[in-house]
Amino acid sequence: MINTYTQIHIQFVFAVKYRAALIEAEWEDNLQKYITGIFQNNNHQMIQINNMPDHIHILVGIRPHQSISSLIQNRKFKMD
Repeated sequence: MINTYTQIHIQFVFAVKYRAALIEAEWEDNLQKYITGIFQNNNHQMIQINNMPDHIHILVGIRPHQSISSLIQNRKFKMD
């Protein structure tokens, strides 16, 4: 029997509101670990994550069991 494997690679870019430089170097490591955990807990593969003070880039392998919109819908976070 033939097995099927599907994975879609997508890059997400999240910007801080008004592109303010709010991502501080002291806690960027914890932020990256937190975001990585969100994707991995949903059975997706984190490929690369990197941030600047005003935005973050995430390259992830999305498995087709979950839509992109449902994954991101409750994953956005506010930095006030």
